[in-house]
Amino acid sequence: MSQPPKHKPVPSSRIARLSRIGSLASKIAGSVVAQGTSQLLSGKRPVLSDMLLTPKNMQRITDQLASLRGAAMKLGQLISMDGGELLPPELSAILARLREDADPMPKSQLQMVLDASLGAGWNDRLLYFSYAPIAAASIGQVHKAITMEGETLALKVQYPGIRDSIDSDVDNVASIIKLSGLMPGELNIKPLLAEAKQQLHDEADYLREARMMTRYGAALGDYQAFVVPTVHHSLSTDTVLAMTYLSSDPIETLTHAPADVRNQLMTDMFRLFFDEVFDFRLIQSDPNMANFRYMPDTQQLALLDFGACREVPAYISEGYLALLRAMANDDMTGVAQAALNICLMQESHSDDQQAAVLAMGKLACEALYSDGPYDFGNSDLLTRVQASGMALSFEQNFWHVPPADAIFIHRKLGGLYLLAKRLDVQVDLRNAAGRWLG
Repeated sequence: MSQPPKHKPVPSSRIARLSRIGSLASKIAGSVVAQGTSQLLSGKRPVLSDMLLTPKNMQRITDQLASLRGAAMKLGQLISMDGGELLPPELSAILARLREDADPMPKSQLQMVLDASLGAGWNDRLLYFSYAPIAAASIGQVHKAITMEGETLALKVQYPGIRDSIDSDVDNVASIIKLSGLMPGELNIKPLLAEAKQQLHDEADYLREARMMTRYGAALGDYQAFVVPTVHHSLSTDTVLAMTYLSSDPIETLTHAPADVRNQLMTDMFRLFFDEVFDFRLIQSDPNMANFRYMPDTQQLALLDFGACREVPAYISEGYLALLRAMANDDMTGVAQAALNICLMQESHSDDQQAAVLAMGKLACEALYSDGPYDFGNSDLLTRVQASGMALSFEQNFWHVPPADAIFIHRKLGGLYLLAKRLDVQVDLRNAAGRWLG
């Protein structure tokens, strides 16, 4: 039987958040000194990574980042999902817990946040409001409410102090990761950190998310497989987002649905991905499983969380379309040119490095070459792609960071591959991309 979530106040001031990070660093440093001294006295040569990555220190890092919520937790999520093929298993293990639900705010802090955002007496405008959250994530938590007119809403409430602490949180967490010695010195993550800050500022702007939700819903048009919530503007601010409540189940419950239902919905998900990149030029870039919910009564998927929506620049969209068509025709010269145009690799890279990048790309597109439906459920493709990425980085010394837009597209596609495997589906990827293959 699972334990109920612990309600922990979110440290909202920069000083409070910095002190948490400082305390964490001090405890880890003390642990390292103690272990190093002990090993020296016993005649052993201390290894820094071994002393840093003790079970106790790993627990300290994940617990502290999870309690901070906000950018500290979100950055861990981004790194663990985006850099899985680059990161050593030890660092991936540290960050894995940060993909889980956060601890919710206590009622007193929640009341304070809602009063500040919606004004005193906000609950008089509602027939019902549940103080127990139905979800708690890195930037905010979600509550169920019913309006006086009887409309059921989901209210996403942002944790206090999150927006003001984004930049310092990202810098502090990046420092801890760098000090661990697990991130290669050759890997320049400054562009990624700058992009992470911008992405997090966007996600913390709930009025922007409301606009993106409306825009995405309009782009979706007559897609029958998906439902997007509608914004309830009178209860929405920059830190509270009110939207229609969609009665749905976790996406994992879809595993119990008939195979033809699972296969069709996952085919629709891939088809939507291609349309996002090539038609909408607007992509919901966060493939977190919680952002997809199954509606069994209608056999549809509810799409949630549009804070991570990104516009896809024309050159990226056109570059990936050229890459897709060349890959589908096994035209590796065309693939190489498209990869150069997108800056997935550069002319300055050696022939061996470029060949390794192209081989990895072809491997990732294995399903595109499948004769009929590709069996994602029984495929070890993700493991092979991860191994290929590790070899590219550590054996070929390839530490090139592609454009942020490319990273988020890869992140979304990787998330769909993972979902397809978890749902044990068979998808004809060539058919799903058929509209764009020319």
